[in-house]
Amino acid sequence: MNATIRRIVVSVLVSSVTAGFAAAADTQPNIVLLMGDDHGWEETGYNGHPHVKTPVLDEIAATGLRFDRFYAAHPSCSPTRASFLTGRHPNRMGTFAPGWSLRPEEITIAHLLGQAGYRCGHFGKWHVGAVKAGSPTNPGAMGFDEWVSHDNFFELNPSLSRNGGPPEVFPGESSEIVVHEAIRFIDSARQADKPFLAVVWFGSPHEPYSGLAKDLALYDDLPAKYSKPVRLTSNETGGQVTRPQGEVLRERYAEITAMDRAIGMLRKHLAAQGLRQDTLLFYCGDNGTSGDAALGVPHRGVKGQFYEGGTLVPGLVEWPARIRSPQSTGVRASTSDLLPTLCALVGQPLPNRPLDGSDLAALLDGDITERPGPLYFWSYNTARLARSNPEPWIDPELQQGTTPLVKLMGGKATRNFTNYRHPAITEEDYHGPRAIIEGKFKLVLHEQKDGTLRKELFDLQADPAETADLLEQQPATAARLQTRLRDWQQSVLHSLTGADYQP
Repeated sequence: MNATIRRIVVSVLVSSVTAGFAAAADTQPNIVLLMGDDHGWEETGYNGHPHVKTPVLDEIAATGLRFDRFYAAHPSCSPTRASFLTGRHPNRMGTFAPGWSLRPEEITIAHLLGQAGYRCGHFGKWHVGAVKAGSPTNPGAMGFDEWVSHDNFFELNPSLSRNGGPPEVFPGESSEIVVHEAIRFIDSARQADKPFLAVVWFGSPHEPYSGLAKDLALYDDLPAKYSKPVRLTSNETGGQVTRPQGEVLRERYAEITAMDRAIGMLRKHLAAQGLRQDTLLFYCGDNGTSGDAALGVPHRGVKGQFYEGGTLVPGLVEWPARIRSPQSTGVRASTSDLLPTLCALVGQPLPNRPLDGSDLAALLDGDITERPGPLYFWSYNTARLARSNPEPWIDPELQQGTTPLVKLMGGKATRNFTNYRHPAITEEDYHGPRAIIEGKFKLVLHEQKDGTLRKELFDLQADPAETADLLEQQPATAARLQTRLRDWQQSVLHSLTGADYQP
């Protein structure tokens, strides 16, 4: 099936679930979805961080809806972004790890909101396929009307592609740049009298770190406080370097503060244009804090791990017309919940395929006190796939990235993507680190080098730091959760074969 036919199939699928939709555009909220890159739960002022300054996020937390337990669907970036767009676990579409694309047959929030009359734009990091023209998974192919985007992450003076064109350098601080582009898009949508969906995915605070002098100065005391050596990318060479953690944190926190300020610019513009009341603005991170910057509190684990420190991220919503007083919730929510929740808010039917997210629209009114179902996490074991010599799902030439970045990989300053047709499912396909959270309990499973399965059970209500393994005390609970996790994996693997795309 070529790329043109794939796009037709997606269009038919979207149209089939939106027949009869007739809500007036002027009754629908505008929607702005923001996401930081490697921004962990603890790295905000409102969550009590000892150093980082995030006054804008703190204000949103104090006046809007604050999620105390918001999760990225995966402890790394590309998979979480796939879940954000589709409401589905990334393993369903073969987006197993950073640099694995989604599939052209997936239906995104932009497809669905576009059918509901929205003008849709993407700005910043994409990282679920190449952004160039002709890519079957660029933002345009996945439902966005406009995009100024990067294949991966970016620093100061980023090179971005406008609507699939050749990369061009945008001088300045990167968070401010993508917000300016989002503002331009918002103003254009308003002039066209259309509601808008603006997805802004920042390149910060992903390493390598760099910041403006005024932001670095806020953290001049940190080099003297943290001397532990950490490994990260050198801005000078693009390769790995070892540096004292205090110097690294100074630069990282400068990026977070600059991103926070850019969010403030966007909020001020919405207010000045009379749009803030009727605009739903959301912010989250794409995974937990990276190992070079993690301080080890208050949660266990870092980016890439299935402990809370790897998947808990900031989660905030403000929508003054709907959220009229400050709220906080301990209900667990996930990036996979965005699509079903937004569809409910705009009256849009859901795609006729398995979703992993839940409609949490009632949470905006404080009408949900417990998540309606479990949260599932799973990192697929790609070594098994590599041994099978699989057929590419997408022509590899179309998966080649174009936008340069500082960090070199294999000597290259650009990134390519991959996705494969999956061979027949075997028992090994169920392997890989995985977890389930149901109620207060969390079960974490790991295959060990000797082939045995390590199991850990935690009570997140009593032990959010995951220090006490309850497996021996509550084997029945662990067994029940393991069975439920296995059943869910079976559904995911069925999707992975491409079965969901059949008419």
